[in-house]
Amino acid sequence: MFDRPVSVVATEVEPRTKKSNYPEPFASRMNGRVKRQLGDVFGLVNFGVNLTILTPASQSALRHAHTTQDEFVYILQGNPTLITDAGRTILAPGHCAGFRAGTGDGHCLVNETKSDVVYLEIGDRSPGDRGTYPDDDLVADLVDGAWRFTHKDGSPY
Repeated sequence: MFDRPVSVVATEVEPRTKKSNYPEPFASRMNGRVKRQLGDVFGLVNFGVNLTILTPASQSALRHAHTTQDEFVYILQGNPTLITDAGRTILAPGHCAGFRAGTGDGHCLVNETKSDVVYLEIGDRSPGDRGTYPDDDLVADLVDGAWRFTHKDGSPY
């Protein structure tokens, strides 16, 4: 009757095989990031949930902001540094942060410690979203469910 599991052990979900959707030279900056796409296991279509591990010296993403997609993170283990337009904030287990769409406030997590960071990230899957990257020459547009990347001047990668 059901083609999806009722529940799973999150740490037993296979990690995403593609480390990053970013084009080079940005994709390799995501080395050390491991995502388990928990929402996909259950066939969720309106939002995604990832169990993410950042090994030492890795980062969650390029610092970015979304035009239509809200994001939320909840720290389970470790002490990542949250980088936003307001500066740097050290987080700890139990801390959470939310990033409302359309604010333009670029954000990312960086693991500057010697221990793994583990967190849940939740984001909606709003069509027509655009990701902007204040620190990098990159723009991402969500088109037909896939990210398309260009330089800020519109030229393709």
